[in-house]
Amino acid sequence: MWRKARPVVLAVSIALNMAVLSMWAAHALPRHLRGLHGAGHGESVWCPLHGQLGATEAQWREIEPRFVEFQKSAQAICAEVNRARGEMIDLIASPEPDRESIRAKQAEILAGQGRMQEMVINHLLSEKAVLTPAQAEKLFEMLRRQSGCAGQGPMMGRMGSRAPMRPSGAREEK
Repeated sequence: MWRKARPVVLAVSIALNMAVLSMWAAHALPRHLRGLHGAGHGESVWCPLHGQLGATEAQWREIEPRFVEFQKSAQAICAEVNRARGEMIDLIASPEPDRESIRAKQAEILAGQGRMQEMVINHLLSEKAVLTPAQAEKLFEMLRRQSGCAGQGPMMGRMGSRAPMRPSGAREEK
């Protein structure tokens, strides 16, 4: 059963991780920009994503502390998962890969992704409670558009197109 469920779990994990990364990227600004546009300048919304959503200054005052904590936590978990991914690649690349060690590292990565997903879900629910229904719908629509996984990554080739993949150097038959 696990073999059949694994692709579904992996796809959901990738989609949620893409949502996390999209949200994190939209929020990530250098600290000095926060100083220029933050509390010292009328409490304006310095986050581009929340600016696009039309968040009011009152909403932003409620969202910003949670968001800054979310960023710190997300960066820590992302670093853990990336470290584990690198270790797993090393295990796979070794002259005699140990399947059990690879499975253990995979479980470690999936656990980290699970922690990240839980954190993102909690963050999205807390933001949804502050945003208006229209702002929340706009946020979720933006996440839906950016959460796909087809064609992502170096091994996916041209998954988005209908053309079959060919080895490099192979010519297309006419």
